[in-house]
Amino acid sequence: MDIKRKFPNHTVTILLVLLTLTSGVFIASKAIPRASASSNGTSTLTATPATFTNYELAGNPFATTTNPPFSVGVSCPNSAGTCQNTEGEPAIRADRAGNFYGSSENVFCVIGGQCGGTFAWKSIDGGNSFTTLKLPNSVSGTVCNPPTGSDHCTSAGLSPAGGDTDIAVAPRRNANGFFNIYVASLQSNPPLLNVYVSTSKNGGASWSINPTGASIPVDDREWIAADGANKVCISYHATPLTNTIVVDCSQDAGLTFTTHASAFDPTHIAFLAGFNNVIGNLAIDPSSHVIYQVFSSIDNAVELASCTAFCHVHTVWIAVSIDGGNSFTDYVVYNNPNTNVDYGHQFINVSVDSGENVYVVYNDNHNMFYSFSKTFGQTWSGPYQVNKLPSATAIFPWSAAGNAGQLDIVWYGTSYYDGVKPPDSYPDSAAWYVYFSQNLNALTPGSSWTQVQASAIIHYGGVCESGVTCTGNRDLLDDFGIAASPTTGKAAIIYTSDQFVNSAAEPATKRSSGSAVCSSSVSNSVDCSHTNIAIQTGGSTINQKHHYLEVDEEDLEETDLSGDGGHSPDFKMQGENTGNTAITSISVQVSGLPVTMTWGNAFPLLPGQTASAETTTLPLGLVLAVGNIYSVTITATLADGTTETQSTNAIYTLRAGLGL
Repeated sequence: MDIKRKFPNHTVTILLVLLTLTSGVFIASKAIPRASASSNGTSTLTATPATFTNYELAGNPFATTTNPPFSVGVSCPNSAGTCQNTEGEPAIRADRAGNFYGSSENVFCVIGGQCGGTFAWKSIDGGNSFTTLKLPNSVSGTVCNPPTGSDHCTSAGLSPAGGDTDIAVAPRRNANGFFNIYVASLQSNPPLLNVYVSTSKNGGASWSINPTGASIPVDDREWIAADGANKVCISYHATPLTNTIVVDCSQDAGLTFTTHASAFDPTHIAFLAGFNNVIGNLAIDPSSHVIYQVFSSIDNAVELASCTAFCHVHTVWIAVSIDGGNSFTDYVVYNNPNTNVDYGHQFINVSVDSGENVYVVYNDNHNMFYSFSKTFGQTWSGPYQVNKLPSATAIFPWSAAGNAGQLDIVWYGTSYYDGVKPPDSYPDSAAWYVYFSQNLNALTPGSSWTQVQASAIIHYGGVCESGVTCTGNRDLLDDFGIAASPTTGKAAIIYTSDQFVNSAAEPATKRSSGSAVCSSSVSNSVDCSHTNIAIQTGGSTINQKHHYLEVDEEDLEETDLSGDGGHSPDFKMQGENTGNTAITSISVQVSGLPVTMTWGNAFPLLPGQTASAETTTLPLGLVLAVGNIYSVTITATLADGTTETQSTNAIYTLRAGLGL
């Protein structure tokens, strides 16, 4: 049971455990971004508008004469004009060292009929540049004759997959010191047969592939999330089970998936399935190891009788697993009493901050909203509107959560809105941009958001949101993403544009023969669809520190599976001194009962140092029950005699971190 978290300033009341730090610390020096803290550790955070610089990535499936072909090894931006790609619907994540990883699908596989599989990129300089990795789905390597890549390359390798890509990065290093990278994509030939999971254990230098990641074949819109060093889970719509959302988990880095569960619990599955739900993404809290799956559907079984398979999905739900993915319990995030509203416009999104607070972002085809939970998804506050003019329409949400209460949200937005037409029918005059909004106090109802346009125009006109059933313009495909660096807090946005720009930073894609794939005559069409990066260059970030002591690991687990009523608790905690004053002692209260923990080194805890401890012995007077939420109050005494106190919640899980 590990707990990685930063604490918001809220009060909790259920249990008390007294922890006294008597031994020591593991030393790690680093620069600490901090908010102005008062003597009790609270702070008022003010966001300043972000600035961004944009450039195109390299991933040209028509670049057959280079060695290696298909832009592998090309770093962008550059002055050579080789940052060209034909990818769309991208995803992005960051590892704990601050490296970014992105993936995106070849639009000529999805729309044009030619399949080059999924492309992937890596940044080791905070997003200032990205290098194209070997293609994750092309385990056979490129197909060239001769194999020098000298103008006879015919494909990017064996790539029967490449649709609906998603990416995940392990929160812990593997045995060789790397953070595992996982890329999931749908099989495209034959289509939707299964979910491919590609794994790199060496920073993207090479990939292995599992072509049958899904336990139920014939799937749609998969998502992927990682935990520990080697655990990875996927979720997807299982078409044979009437679009039940299935979650499969692997403990061996995607080699085999041995844990399987429906995201719909027995109480709700009768009306949540039946093709009456829209899937959202999958997230895992690396501290508590709780798994979250979001979706939208109807509210109850009574509605199902009246609308059958044509219901409006006006209720936002979250499925929560506290036992490592063996089972889920469903909770309502927000039920709109207007049963004609639909949420899930590509897609509902969930993220978790370092204080284990959960955020869900969703839109009604007009406005963007978020809700938050301080109780591990069991209860919710919201909805609260995010977008404001000039973004009169906001679709395709994604979020990145940082330290407690700090949240970035992106979406595609336009100033057009007439209250009648859906985005699919917007006029050609509707200009779409990438919007970025930030809230450093997102756990405060009604708190303010800063909003900026993070890109130039990416599309004009209608945007279809019906996936493969689209009859309108689908150039932007179905989603895009944002990640924030854990080291700097800066945001990296990965998005799709269908505009002919042909600048040094965003050159138009060409074939090896020199003929244009994207030209001015086909701007605003799929021929010009490509993936760009917007990297934050200024403004506030979401790694502001609330406290002198930031607790970044805290996990409370039941390790006894016998079900005999006995308890075998395991409690782990780790904290870092992020201030400029030594910490001489720390006490943690849960219900006023003392718990003795063994720490690694001796105090005082100097600035930049971390301390960790674990115990499996809790007092007999502490009443434990799996699934219960307990309050934790932590007090740090500083070298100058002042103290700071912070409070948060911990959930008692059932071996959720087993093997991690």
